[in-house]
Amino acid sequence: MRVPYRAIVTPGRENNELLPLIIFLHGDWQDGTDNQSQLAGYGNGSMQLIDQAISASVPLVYIAPQTTDAYWPPARVAAVVRDAVKRFPIDPRRVILTGISDGATGAWDALKTWPACFAAAVPMSGMTETSGLAPIVDVPQWIFHGGKDNDTDIETGYGGAMVGSRAVVRALRAMGATPRYTEYPEEEHVIWHRAYATPGLLGWMLGQRLRGRACDFSDYTRR
Repeated sequence: MRVPYRAIVTPGRENNELLPLIIFLHGDWQDGTDNQSQLAGYGNGSMQLIDQAISASVPLVYIAPQTTDAYWPPARVAAVVRDAVKRFPIDPRRVILTGISDGATGAWDALKTWPACFAAAVPMSGMTETSGLAPIVDVPQWIFHGGKDNDTDIETGYGGAMVGSRAVVRALRAMGATPRYTEYPEEEHVIWHRAYATPGLLGWMLGQRLRGRACDFSDYTRR
């Protein structure tokens, strides 16, 4: 599977060190195959992470892939990781997922599929099913949502099996997880520029790493 993506490597790498990888999953209105739309609106604010890294002289790899059909199949996310690890000096124990709206749902789906392979996740304005959360209780997560979301309801999502972030956080905590959670009571769906500018967010993301062995990303899409 070949997936279009844009990659940016911030400067500062020394002594052949391996770098953390941040993968940004866009929302459905940026679907396509032009390999450009996913960066609209400064990557919906996610590229602020690049600016922060450059300002702090922190080397990292930022990748923004593109999908179609308003959905992020886990295998598509895996294919991006697999290709990126081949092309860039990435530490496979420090792969962090973040996404907005459908991209947040995609991040959760990827975590559920490979719960031992991602160092952390930062889903924003997303939804997911509470089934399948148990395997990811130990994955560090910082979840963001607007209290008056006018697209993905913070509690009920779209009214089906997938629920919004507040309900997801409640379910995770009931299982013993300790996710960070930021809710903007008066905000609607589009919170991302504000959220990605959160003080300490980048540092938190880059501070996460797998406790166990790194996954063999070359085998990802075989599962």
